[in-house]
Amino acid sequence: MTMAQQSPDEIARRVGELGEWFHNLDLRGVRTAPDHFLGDYPMVKWRRFAHAIPADLTGKSVLDVGCNGGFYSIEMKRRGAARVLGLDADERYLAQARYAAEVSGADIEFAKLDIYDIGTVREKFDLVLFMGVLYHLRHPLLALDLLHEHVVADLLVFQSLIRGSSDVAALEADYPFVETDIFKREEYPRLYFVEHKYAGDPTNWWFPNRACVEAMLRSAGFAVVAHPEDEVFICRRRP
Repeated sequence: MTMAQQSPDEIARRVGELGEWFHNLDLRGVRTAPDHFLGDYPMVKWRRFAHAIPADLTGKSVLDVGCNGGFYSIEMKRRGAARVLGLDADERYLAQARYAAEVSGADIEFAKLDIYDIGTVREKFDLVLFMGVLYHLRHPLLALDLLHEHVVADLLVFQSLIRGSSDVAALEADYPFVETDIFKREEYPRLYFVEHKYAGDPTNWWFPNRACVEAMLRSAGFAVVAHPEDEVFICRRRP
């Protein structure tokens, strides 16, 4: 039986077999996570920044790092991307993404890969998505460095949970050793460390404030060119 021949009941059965979904996808009328605690996620977030992504990706290559259930990979294919590669370290999410792409009729490649091994891809992409990954990493700045070095040819779409101040301070490039008050300012770049769990998730390691996000992106070699949504930053790769 082809995917096009599967009934809604058959799709629903397979969705259930694939376990709990984090992406609430619409698979020909079957919702994969209809009771998501964030609502219709990630569609509710996508609607807030979709305008900042090129509407026509014809001829472009896209890499979706931490693709989860494949929502953004499918959306990029819908915009005409010539090639979309979704990566995740979790086999369960990859199985969900593969099935979602098949039901959606989207020709997308998926592969299991740890972010720290991104150099093994040996290819640079016109557009790289790095959505909801940073705060799950023990070594977040290293991950950004590796993305810049190995896979981003032009655009990076970055998203992270952000906590603390949303203000960005105008900082000097250097301060004397005796200057300590600057670190007391809420808008100074801060990366909050989670030793145990946050929201019941032991993989939540770090939460940056907005100033920290922008500073880390610059430090890794990216220029922030747009901030279309509270947690989303559109960046261009600097040489």
